[in-house]
Amino acid sequence: MNKILLSFLTFMAISVASFSQSLYNPFSPQRSSRSVSSNNHYNAPTQTNPNVKYQESYQRSNGTYVEGHYKTESNNTNLDNFSTQGNINPYTLQSGTRAQDYSPEALNYGQGQVIQTGPRGGQYYINENGRKTYVPKRSNNNPF
Repeated sequence: MNKILLSFLTFMAISVASFSQSLYNPFSPQRSSRSVSSNNHYNAPTQTNPNVKYQESYQRSNGTYVEGHYKTESNNTNLDNFSTQGNINPYTLQSGTRAQDYSPEALNYGQGQVIQTGPRGGQYYINENGRKTYVPKRSNNNPF
């Protein structure tokens, strides 16, 4: 009887440990239950990109120091980035704030600027310093 009880307790301990690790696992196949907004059709739950890399610390040309951090690999969409609304960065537990591509919220980025599309599909405008500022993608029939 003691062997059965010990086996059961061992099984339960392993099960609980496995379940708790999957809660914040950035590579978990489970989808997030968070949604972006309840008032549009872009509120489908999203999943973060499992292809993650570490960005080493660096200093920008203007002298600003950028701390090293994990980020998702580029894949022609922002729907699965840590910084996109509806997603959570599993390393910092911060919620994404950037609008999803083609969502109504994407229209607020670069408003009043001429939006250009690059050769790989990224959309951007030229800022006051003459540099590209990337924005969430928007449809081609957008007036902005």
